[in-house]
Amino acid sequence: MLKDRFTAVARGARTLAGAALLLAGIVAGAPTQAQTLAALPPVGNAVQHAGSARPVNAWNKFCERFPKECAVDTREEATITLTPQVWQLIVAVNRKVNREIRPMTDKDHWGVVDSWDFPTDGIGDCEDYQLLKRRLLVERGLPRRALRMTVVIDELNEGHAVLMVRTDRGDFILDNKTNAVLPWQQTGYVYVKREGHDGLAWVSLGGVTTQPVTTANHE
Repeated sequence: MLKDRFTAVARGARTLAGAALLLAGIVAGAPTQAQTLAALPPVGNAVQHAGSARPVNAWNKFCERFPKECAVDTREEATITLTPQVWQLIVAVNRKVNREIRPMTDKDHWGVVDSWDFPTDGIGDCEDYQLLKRRLLVERGLPRRALRMTVVIDELNEGHAVLMVRTDRGDFILDNKTNAVLPWQQTGYVYVKREGHDGLAWVSLGGVTTQPVTTANHE
């Protein structure tokens, strides 16, 4: 699990035909939520990277098993054009995975400190949630190149993995700790590094500190 490695550290989408039907299958019957699904979020900005960074070792092992998940296709868009439909899809997938996966540390689950994988048995920790969210979003037509695995220091001063969605309205964060999809600068996290979008190398995010969460929906 990432927190064991970092506790000491201070701190256009490709539209698919029928996407609306896929989305309806995710959100059908869902109650009204605190975050309005249909409305676009305010325009924000992108987190700036500052040089190169090493990925965590468990990421390298994940890539050996799932090389397609780590490949970067520079023919894809590096940012998503955020439409109401695409925003609704992103929010719905975040909720779906958060609801369906049961949290458990890698130590309790696999007997190892840190392992990145898909939660195929319905159990996982932070990075496993985000890898599944990315797979579902890619299956629904969003470019993997704009969906970047990201390492942060969380509110407990521990290492944590989130999924950064890079859009023309700024960078947004999918997180297993909240159903709200937040602009990166409103999460309260310290941003350490993320996957690069031009190749396999990761990039440093400089340890930039953000504002604390005030309106996150912790359902």
